[in-house]
Amino acid sequence: MDDDRPGDTHWFEPVADHLGEAYLRYSFTKGTAAEVAFLVEELGLRPGTRVLDVGCGPGRHAHALAAQGVEVVGVDISQRFIDLARATAPSGATFVRGDARDLAYDTEFDAAYSLCQGAFGLLGGPAAGPGGPEDGAVLAGMARAVRPGGGIVVSAFSAYFQVRHLEGDTFDAANGTNHEVSEVVDADGRPATVDLWTTCFTPRELRLLADAAGIAVSGIYSGTPGRYGRTSPNIDDEEFLLVGRRR
Repeated sequence: MDDDRPGDTHWFEPVADHLGEAYLRYSFTKGTAAEVAFLVEELGLRPGTRVLDVGCGPGRHAHALAAQGVEVVGVDISQRFIDLARATAPSGATFVRGDARDLAYDTEFDAAYSLCQGAFGLLGGPAAGPGGPEDGAVLAGMARAVRPGGGIVVSAFSAYFQVRHLEGDTFDAANGTNHEVSEVVDADGRPATVDLWTTCFTPRELRLLADAAGIAVSGIYSGTPGRYGRTSPNIDDEEFLLVGRRR
């Protein structure tokens, strides 16, 4: 996993290139402290713990954890986001460009997480492989990356919420992928119209994917960015939170 762009660019890369630091202006990025508190509690993080952040974006969760003494390696497919994360990284946080579908780590971490559709769930549309979205490959790579018994937390967009509140988007019922055409604005106020694909899940699907990846599920909860907790699955919150451990 190096900094050279592959010939086959993921659809999210030009979106991230345009957004740059403006990504952190969006409301869904404002709950970092609460989200990190959830990670610390669920994963038992403490100073010296080594953690993998999959789909780290500009590094907001990794930065906050490193400030608490946790050692974090952040991986993201966007070089622009990796550069931003490195520019303000505290001691203990390092960042590498890589594809979440092809994580090369092997029992190197105590825990791993992927939050706010950082990588898991962004594999629909043009990123989908021949068999459809490759989210199972992301979970399998995260499971390989942690030691046996290591904790894993993943957020996933709720299929229940998406179908219930579908307005103007296109939902592919066969693959569970939502397609949205949206306008995003960069740090200089310049807008761009972009296509966004988000794969949505039910709790049962998450359990099946986790089981196939070798993850023993300890809980699946409902939540929304900035408000994570042990809330029973419902149809009103945007996300599900999968919590488990490598077998």
